[in-house]
Amino acid sequence: MNELIPAFSFRQVFIEPWSETGGDYLWVVLMGFFVTAACGMTGVYLILRRMALVGDAISHSVLPGLAVAFLAGSLIAGGDASTGHLAETGIAGGHYDFRNPTLMFIGALVAGVLTTLLIELIHKKSRVKQDAAIGITFSSLFAIGVILVSLFAGKVDLDADCVLYGEIGFVAFQPFATIAGHELTPWPVLRMGVVFLLTAGLIGVFYKELLVSSFDAGLASSLGINPTWVHYSLMCWLSVVVVSAFEAVGAILVIAMLILPGATAALLTHRLPVVFILVLIHSAISSLAGLHLALWLECPTAGAMVVVGAMQFCLAWMFSPEQGLLTRGRRSRVEGDLVDRHKAEAAAG
Repeated sequence: MNELIPAFSFRQVFIEPWSETGGDYLWVVLMGFFVTAACGMTGVYLILRRMALVGDAISHSVLPGLAVAFLAGSLIAGGDASTGHLAETGIAGGHYDFRNPTLMFIGALVAGVLTTLLIELIHKKSRVKQDAAIGITFSSLFAIGVILVSLFAGKVDLDADCVLYGEIGFVAFQPFATIAGHELTPWPVLRMGVVFLLTAGLIGVFYKELLVSSFDAGLASSLGINPTWVHYSLMCWLSVVVVSAFEAVGAILVIAMLILPGATAALLTHRLPVVFILVLIHSAISSLAGLHLALWLECPTAGAMVVVGAMQFCLAWMFSPEQGLLTRGRRSRVEGDLVDRHKAEAAAG
């Protein structure tokens, strides 16, 4: 009978993976860090703007964009995705890979931007509140994507489980980027690393605009900052980050990576620059500890990384110096004792 939780072996979980195939696991950890850090840094502004559900909406609604781009790739390749036939290539078997990375990225990005526009359109042109508009938009687009994937799932290389949960554990087996014949890094890791660096760079360049417009749109306008432009630019970049992370962690887990790092950091400090530093620390711990948790429990790596991130949130929630449940309760008791002491002294006087 198999055990529900595998027996823990420090050597098998922490030593052997790095001594035997450490290079493969290094790419997984790097990919996890880049994904979590890029999502977390972008998610900080979603939390400040109380727009966490928009990230949820975009992560789900990119699915029809991926499906349409996949079908477009099949047409460019000269095939018929509905029948599994690839014209004039001599390839047989009835199951083909028409994934064109550029088309897939463009399709998902268009779907993400379209989601943002539809949410705003429904919210501003009707009496529907923003949360309801988000629910209507992402559930409808996601359902369309599920139908498209299901219609052609038997003939094309597009798996619904991969779309939902990603395949970060296989990143080391992707084609490598090469320079002068030397392999550098898997292409997905390189792309996600570039997205992470661009995210950090854009936040640094537009720090004032993002900060002011996130807290007070009226003040932003008085300072010559267009809050509407900042909002749509942020939503566009959010689409880029989500689409880039999609292959590694899928539509479901990317939501947690958008919210958990920023929410954890916000419990520990009120200074925004420190929040970003804590997001990076949170991302590093989640990716490395999540890998080892996945090796121990023999579970999906992306899911384990999110679990470690959630554990960090719970620790911050409990032990935060200013906002933790335990420290807040202790502070309330101390304040209560001081009040009682002052009352007693006043009564005695």
